[in-house]
Amino acid sequence: MLLIPAIDLKDGHCVRLRQGDLNEATVFSEDPAAMARHWVEQGARRLHLVDLNGAVAGRPKNESAVKAILDAVGGSIPVQLGGGIRDLDTIERYLDDGIAYVIIGTAAVKNPGFLHDACGAFPGQIIVGLDARDGKVATDGWSKLTGHEVVDLGKKFEGYGVEAIIYTDIGRDGMLTGINIEATLKLAQSVTVPVIASGGLAKMADIEALSVIEDEGIEGVICGRAIYSGDLDFKLAQEKADGL
Repeated sequence: MLLIPAIDLKDGHCVRLRQGDLNEATVFSEDPAAMARHWVEQGARRLHLVDLNGAVAGRPKNESAVKAILDAVGGSIPVQLGGGIRDLDTIERYLDDGIAYVIIGTAAVKNPGFLHDACGAFPGQIIVGLDARDGKVATDGWSKLTGHEVVDLGKKFEGYGVEAIIYTDIGRDGMLTGINIEATLKLAQSVTVPVIASGGLAKMADIEALSVIEDEGIEGVICGRAIYSGDLDFKLAQEKADGL
């Protein structure tokens, strides 16, 4: 089970939100590059970056911080990035900078043709992010709820050739209330591409529960507030996960 530290970028700082609310941001570091180095030193095998300002604006807003993180990591592990990615030129620029996987969320739901084109242009490097509340997918930095079911979109986008699906339960994100195991499993069983769990990771028990169903197609879990607040020791958790 891959444990993926999240570095959420707002105004150039590393923050954590509660349920995606930009007004509920806690700054954990003013040096995201140093934070990236820290997680690599703690044994991270992939990093998850989100341009929060970009997600709201619909275009990249924290590129300098992203580049600083890539310089700090130096290609030692893959870095995936989402937030405000709405066109192929932006994807190409990020991949040229050294991003391994680009995450498309809102644009995939609103403009499926764009996701289809992206998968064709950059095979193996496009991940789709499905963020949901009560099984319905949300867009625009989680501010708008659609009528789309997670499983339906997952199947559709799998056909486009996405590399993986990140499934986030918005209601649990940043709340330390535990991963939505049931919904994550339901999606993983509906598709053949890997699923990455997200939203609510609180303790080792969540990772153990995911490990039990890992063979259903769950590749990893994104670690947010819990590893910043100290509720979860990342290094120890990854070592334990490797032994499960």
